[in-house]
Amino acid sequence: MFLEIRGIRKSFGEGDSLVEVLKGIDLSVEKGEFCVLLGPSGSGKSTLLRLFMRFWQPQEGTVHISGKRMDEINTANLRDMESFVTQDTHLFHDSIRNNLRIAKLDATEEEITAACKKASVHDFIMSLKKGYDTEVGELGDTLSGGERQRLGLARAFLHNASFMLLDEPTSNLDSLNEAVILKSLCEERSGKTIVLVSHRQSTLGIADTVYSVERKKMS
Repeated sequence: MFLEIRGIRKSFGEGDSLVEVLKGIDLSVEKGEFCVLLGPSGSGKSTLLRLFMRFWQPQEGTVHISGKRMDEINTANLRDMESFVTQDTHLFHDSIRNNLRIAKLDATEEEITAACKKASVHDFIMSLKKGYDTEVGELGDTLSGGERQRLGLARAFLHNASFMLLDEPTSNLDSLNEAVILKSLCEERSGKTIVLVSHRQSTLGIADTVYSVERKKMS
């Protein structure tokens, strides 16, 4: 078993303002499995991914990755084995190339280009006057949410981690770009464990396992 969580409970706030988000969640994902978490907004899907990244700690329950308790794994090792893509990709005031190289500092031009093609963003970058040397700041507000999202996915492909955590990675994309990215994920799944949060039915066709998260519970 690659990923196993048992009895997870997570709440936010204190006292009378305490809000329970997850309660008694169990989940098992085999190595190499493609798992999709479906559910409405606010059901706790994104919270689960952040628990897997150890951004937060649960009030109850345990998380095991590759047979080890998550709280016993060195943080640097945990980050090496995980790629995390959020709905809102943060970009620095630097070139597109350097924004991508955050995922792999010694990446070659060929590796960067290949990652961007998998994320369906290479053609967009090449349409810019300076291509990969374009400063993100120069684009101002013209960079759409979908373009930012695809740059975030390119980072994940470049990082090439064994455990991919994807939080609504195609929420801002049209059906054509989504299809390219889902195809890339299918081709990349060998040797990887993927957990994808979504509310789109289009993701179901590539999943090995689908869990529904609703009302703090999983089914």
